[in-house]
Amino acid sequence: MASASPTSRSLANIRERGYTPWVVEYWNSFSRKRVDLYGIFDIIAVGNGETLAVQTTSGANVSARVKKIADSEYIDAIRKSGWRVEVHGWRKSSRNRWVLRIVDVS
Repeated sequence: MASASPTSRSLANIRERGYTPWVVEYWNSFSRKRVDLYGIFDIIAVGNGETLAVQTTSGANVSARVKKIADSEYIDAIRKSGWRVEVHGWRKSSRNRWVLRIVDVS
C-alpha cells in the first residue's frame, strides 16, 4: 500500500484484527469539509464482542486527535456505552515502511 491513505491502512489493520469496519467519515460538498461521526471518528467496527471507534491520522497528529476526543461533548456517552476508542497514527519508518501507533483512549 505505497500511496494508501491512513484510513485505508487502518481499515486493513482493523480487518486483520478480526473486526468488520465501516467508514463513517464523509465529504460535505456544501461546506467542502470532511465530517467525522460525532466529530471524532473516521471508522466504526464491530467484532470480537465489542464496538471499536477509530480516529486515524498521521503520526505527527496523534496528540491533537487524542485531545480532540477528550474535548468532545460525546465521549462520555460513548465510553459509558462500552465502545473501545482508538487513535491510529501512521508514520514512515527509517526503512520507508508504514508504522502504526495505536493509542487506546477508551
